[in-house]
Amino acid sequence: MSHPFFKNNGPLSVSEIIEYLNIKNYKLKSDQKIKDIKDLFTANISDITFFHSKKYKEVAKNTKASFCITTDSLKNDLPNNCNLLIVENVLISVSKLTSKFYPDSINDNFDETAISISETKFKDKVKFGKNVLVGNNVSLGSNCVIGHNSIIEKNVNIGNNCSIGSNTIIRNTIIKDNVRILDGCVIGKHGFGFFPMKNQNLRYPHIGIVIIEDNCEIGCGATIDRGSMSNTVIGKNSYLDNQIHIAHNVKIGENSIIAGQVGIAGSSVIGSNVKIGGQAGISGHLKIGNNVEIGGGSGVIKSIPDNTKVMGYPAKKIKEFLRDNK
Repeated sequence: MSHPFFKNNGPLSVSEIIEYLNIKNYKLKSDQKIKDIKDLFTANISDITFFHSKKYKEVAKNTKASFCITTDSLKNDLPNNCNLLIVENVLISVSKLTSKFYPDSINDNFDETAISISETKFKDKVKFGKNVLVGNNVSLGSNCVIGHNSIIEKNVNIGNNCSIGSNTIIRNTIIKDNVRILDGCVIGKHGFGFFPMKNQNLRYPHIGIVIIEDNCEIGCGATIDRGSMSNTVIGKNSYLDNQIHIAHNVKIGENSIIAGQVGIAGSSVIGSNVKIGGQAGISGHLKIGNNVEIGGGSGVIKSIPDNTKVMGYPAKKIKEFLRDNK
């Protein structure tokens, strides 16, 4: 389920991986076949994973992967049964290897398979406006509506009773039932992942998808990036206002309300019943607990525990903010 829309080019042997990543002085104990590359959370014995930051130390200790790409400074935080591939730059190596497993995940050009919806099996199933295009591997539930000039590109599943606004582009996305996507949204394109390398930038493959659960509403002009390794998820009954950016791998829990112009950086996890005021920014790789309230214009640079109200930059408990700004 993690990568349902991208073809896996594996398995690859360990010796192939070592050669491809140009890893020197590695004593090959087993030329095991590796089926996939996955994150520390989801990898199993047939996969290779990666460990690049102390933030994931506790997760790394329990990974089930047989092999892990990491650095010399992090190797002692991995279990003994995990074989280590030591590299200088973990994320660059992972980017190259992910491209090897999933060679079709880099190109995000316009969908050449898209044709007029009036020429597809959906022409009598859904109500649609003018100039609507649909790509390959798309499914549409009953009682759906699609506005003018929208493109449902390849690899999209849309449930029942959904409304897609005008001038919207969707790709690599699963949308459950009773979801409203308002005008001008872009959902499921790759995120802002790349690494500067001398005179060029190395684009990071995005093999995850976007999942929007039941009864959500996505406001006008919102951008939701698909996941790089894991999926980007919007939980049930969550409402996003206009002009919001949700970066790759972000998870938003159920019943959350996010006001306009909020930006959530990559791989942050937002709990359930969270309220975020307009123009707030949340840094990457943070955990925002359940029942948290974040004031408008706040800058969140640290994780926030459950049942907390914060405001300001850097965001602090609202009582502290009011005391410091009398």
